[in-house]
Amino acid sequence: MTTGSSSTSSSSNTGRPATAGGAISTFKGQDRALHAGRLGTGGLLLSVLAATAPLMVVAGVMPTTFAVMGIVGQPLLFVILGVVLVLFSVGYAEMSRHVHNAGAFYAYVARGLGGTAGAGAAAVALVAYSALQFGIYGVFGFEVSGLFATYAHVDVAWWIPALIAVLAVGALSWLKIDVNALVLGVLLVVEVALVVIFDIAAVADPAKEGLSLHAFNPDTLTGAGVGTALCFCIAAFTGFEQAPVYAEETSRPHILVPRVMFLAIGFVAVFFALSSWALTIAAGPSGIVGAAQKQSAGLLFFLTESRLGGAFTDVLHVLFVTGMFAALLSFHNVVARYAFAMGREGLLPSAFGRTTGTSGAPGTGSLLQTGVSAIVLIAFAVTDDKPTGDPTAPVLHLFTWGGNVGALGVILLMAAASLSVIVFFARRGAARAQAWRLATSAIAAVALLVIAGYTVKDFDILVGAGPDSVLSWLLPALIAAALVVGLVQGLVLRSRKPEAHARIGLGNEAFQLDKAAESTP
Repeated sequence: MTTGSSSTSSSSNTGRPATAGGAISTFKGQDRALHAGRLGTGGLLLSVLAATAPLMVVAGVMPTTFAVMGIVGQPLLFVILGVVLVLFSVGYAEMSRHVHNAGAFYAYVARGLGGTAGAGAAAVALVAYSALQFGIYGVFGFEVSGLFATYAHVDVAWWIPALIAVLAVGALSWLKIDVNALVLGVLLVVEVALVVIFDIAAVADPAKEGLSLHAFNPDTLTGAGVGTALCFCIAAFTGFEQAPVYAEETSRPHILVPRVMFLAIGFVAVFFALSSWALTIAAGPSGIVGAAQKQSAGLLFFLTESRLGGAFTDVLHVLFVTGMFAALLSFHNVVARYAFAMGREGLLPSAFGRTTGTSGAPGTGSLLQTGVSAIVLIAFAVTDDKPTGDPTAPVLHLFTWGGNVGALGVILLMAAASLSVIVFFARRGAARAQAWRLATSAIAAVALLVIAGYTVKDFDILVGAGPDSVLSWLLPALIAAALVVGLVQGLVLRSRKPEAHARIGLGNEAFQLDKAAESTP
């Protein structure tokens, strides 16, 4: 944990006092700090990787990208994005050595760009990660409903298993984080193993074009759809950046958090590049787009059935669902910790900034996310009760709308964090010593802003709406609205409660400073 003296120094470099006596009472009690030492490298890595939902990406995102954008070179896109995100993580990881806060993104932005910017980033993070979780609830319910219809011949409305999942995730989130990591780890390892088995089977039994490397040819990335394909693919990486959220719950955050981030990016980039290549091998580079357009989200299962049999495909269907459940739990844990950090620093009511019982879980934040998730699902379920039209529209809308709104928010947060890294070290007088890290952060910020621009420009394609649809601007506007609300809150705090504004981004460091102040005669 960063010492009090270093916290004071870094705070003064951003023009904000490190602590103020008027707010000491707010941070009394150990329930204001998450329990340290609960996660090691393995537990942290599994918690982070679970959010990437590997099987959901291979079975859902990849076929959609092939079908909608017609880009054969999707494997190369994963390699390119892996490089961009490694560049981003160089500075992000270095920042994690200096700032240990469950608020992660917004804490970094606050320490670099100031408390008001941090408040804006906090609101964006809360909306973005919540939207990602809402979207997965939708497709989870849809897939479970399909399993009941296929294997039990029972019709179950999609929102019933989705609401049950909300309750199950909410209950698990109250347990110790190491118990959550064990659940996530088991589910993750099994689904990854099944995808690897498919990859091997595809290489062993390729289509008529053989083991072609055509998908890695830069010529496959020409065309108007490349920018939009980047938006689809970068959403698959979402989750690796969550490692700093758990920093306070590790014993050596300055070592474990950077290590896990680089391990996660390396694994995700290689795993997704090879798995998307395996899809092109199994269907043939010349046939992958047509096969994806015909089979849609059933492409992976269609390709496994002919190579590995019906029993394997049935198991894959089940693990597709459990993998989504793991991602739901992972995102829920992250949102609850953001709410905890915001409550501890005055951006949400103080009740959210307390942990619960012996588990050390941020219980109030978890309850908030459980309640909001239930409300959103019920709202979409009500629109599902129409005798005409597409009965799957509400759930599919929930998935595409939530997923893309969330991805846009995370992309913008990463760009803001990259800029914050530059400002943070420059203000500390460490620009020369950190020059190469600041350079990689600048490159990453530009690349991420370009991808964000494509995301907004092609949002109608991403959500399957027409070019003149109100959704093409209304959905991205949710992120803009969150940013505005957060910035206004930051300005109000700076004007009316400067001591609270000064704490934004300090997290547990402010708590430690307050303890020291109380013990000083």
